[in-house]
Amino acid sequence: MKNKQVSKSYIARTSIISGVIFLIFIFGSVFLFKKLKAEKQDNGTPNTLRKTLDLNEKIANNAFNITKTTRVFDKSEAAKNVRVNGYVGIQDAPDRENYFISIVKNNGDTLKVSVDELKKLPKTEVTFNFKCIEGWSQITNWSGVKFTDFIKAYHLENENALNYVGMSTPDKQYYVGIDHKSMIQPQTILAYEMNGKTLPANQGYPIRLIIPVKYGVKHLKRIGTIVFSNDRPKDYWYERGYDYYCGF
Repeated sequence: MKNKQVSKSYIARTSIISGVIFLIFIFGSVFLFKKLKAEKQDNGTPNTLRKTLDLNEKIANNAFNITKTTRVFDKSEAAKNVRVNGYVGIQDAPDRENYFISIVKNNGDTLKVSVDELKKLPKTEVTFNFKCIEGWSQITNWSGVKFTDFIKAYHLENENALNYVGMSTPDKQYYVGIDHKSMIQPQTILAYEMNGKTLPANQGYPIRLIIPVKYGVKHLKRIGTIVFSNDRPKDYWYERGYDYYCGF
């Protein structure tokens, strides 16, 4: 079979077209970058990008199946040296003697639950691949109380009917807002142990949130307050330009 000859004019024409497309791409990218940079910011993110993130959240939330669980691993596969993903809200030494979780109820009352009271509830364990929004992941093991068991034990059914759960550290320096569906997923726990031992201070001692369907930024350490709302509670990283949903 004879090789087809390519004319010089064809090569020149193709090169010109490719060059024009490349220049359009470059100038278009620069224009878009400048436009986004000049746009009004919504919690640290240009409005256009924020609207895209919010749309992604709606799609993900509608598609979320609370009965579908995250892949679990054998406890022997869990890392012994667990990475720490942030210290905001836990810089001060924990005060075990005066620690309790404050739950703000719909009627305005505040329910206070101590560590010892929480430990009286059924204990559960989860070993999963903890994922950080920075790109790293690590198989980790945690033990504590299912959030759904916590809801039942303290008769928070009315609060649990709302769309969001908000949590903050005792010093209010770190806070998260999480959709209701993710919170009642069966693997979400209020954890007090890591690898079968009491949580260390840098992992949120005495109680932290473990929610396998979310990135690490939502796994609040050292829970101080829990609130329920139909409106989005404030969220530390959302206010700094991140996605509110932060799930998968």
